[in-house]
Amino acid sequence: MITAGEMAVVDANSEALGVPRKQLMESSGNAVARAARGMTSPGDAVALVCGRGNNGGDALVAARFLRDREVTVHLLGRPETIATDIARENWDALAGTELDARVVRDSAEFALGDPDLVVDAMLGTGVTGALREPEATAAAAVNDCDATVLSVDVPSGVDSDTGEAAGGAVTADAVVTFHDEKPGLAALDADVTVADIGIPEAAETFVGPGDLLRLSRASDSHKGDHGEVLVVGGGPYTGAPALAAQAALRAGADLVRVAAPESVAREIQGYSEDLIVRGFEGDRLAPKHVEDLLARAEGQDVVVFGPGLGSAGETLDAVADFLGAYEGTAVVDADALQVVPEVETDATLVCTPHQGELRKMGGETADDPAERAALVESFAAEVGHTLLVKGAQDVISDGERTRRNRTGNPGMTVGGTGDVLAGATGALACVLDPPEAAAVAAWANGTAGDRVAERQGNGLTATDLVAELPGALRRG
Repeated sequence: MITAGEMAVVDANSEALGVPRKQLMESSGNAVARAARGMTSPGDAVALVCGRGNNGGDALVAARFLRDREVTVHLLGRPETIATDIARENWDALAGTELDARVVRDSAEFALGDPDLVVDAMLGTGVTGALREPEATAAAAVNDCDATVLSVDVPSGVDSDTGEAAGGAVTADAVVTFHDEKPGLAALDADVTVADIGIPEAAETFVGPGDLLRLSRASDSHKGDHGEVLVVGGGPYTGAPALAAQAALRAGADLVRVAAPESVAREIQGYSEDLIVRGFEGDRLAPKHVEDLLARAEGQDVVVFGPGLGSAGETLDAVADFLGAYEGTAVVDADALQVVPEVETDATLVCTPHQGELRKMGGETADDPAERAALVESFAAEVGHTLLVKGAQDVISDGERTRRNRTGNPGMTVGGTGDVLAGATGALACVLDPPEAAAVAAWANGTAGDRVAERQGNGLTATDLVAELPGALRRG
């Protein structure tokens, strides 16, 4: 099954792979026509009630494939208000045919006649809430007529994710939906057909620009609405926590704080005036600091734990103590990763190992990308956390769903790029579920690296990626 939001992501990723929406609409329309032919006989009257979005566009395509039926097309609204170019092109294509295409400018003008079949293509999976006019009047007329009703993708007025309607909705006898069944359709008393419209498998397997559709900001947002991140790191190294914190800011977090040993806190602060750095006693993390760090983490959305901490025994003991007591969301990176398999925790973890660190955690890897993805999925299920395993192809899995990312380039073997990825993942985990946050972060981090490499060739640095992250996360 696939939700409406996931379907939008897959559509956009498919387009990025070279299968444009126009081609998908042609396939969808053909599928609607096949279903309509199976429910009627030559010469039967078919009324297609079309909205002004891509759902209506699917039916406009179908009209061209129903030449041996008596077809009437009812467009709800003025043609100039059709929402997408491809739907408008399919409306314009009807002008050169002899099909009866009518424009419904006012709900009072809507008249179905006496069709044998009504094709409901008013609203698709991306629209929820109570029906407005003229769709509300049209839906009532469809329900009142004696014709069989075929809905395109989902009955208009029904939430495709829940099967519920906020008000009136079309009562369909059959539904033809695309690519995969929608969760809400199981609740309907209707025959459901799933049509393969040619979306490539890679559109779901690989993270793509469509995944950026998961990100949005309300116009009335306030400080903190998009996340507060605490980076715990530093001691032997200072650049790593600074990179992670700056990446979290560039990936959209509203506030980022760094907790680091006093011996290096001032140096970390010196990397950027945007950072809020607070020290704790000593020159490395130790168990005595855990209680204070838990208190600092309490008001944060996500903790990024590990950049630059080092692998001293007392530091790893402190990591284990923190994770054992923490109940929030944490991105675990670098040396801190090795304690994860042995810790019992109620925290939600996103672990970001490279393949060597994965082996230290007890996981396995392989040269073949598909085989490696299967191994990562199995290990993620075993440890019970989301894994983002870095490599030529990143693998992201929560043990149930697995994605792969193929952005990035060999120049990103330079030190610090993993710290940038951890910080970006932390920011995105404030607003997305962990697997989605990890997937988008991997794609954006690799895309940032690709843009830098395209512009200047080899010799990129991790700070180059930080500066490029906002552009990589921008849609369009």
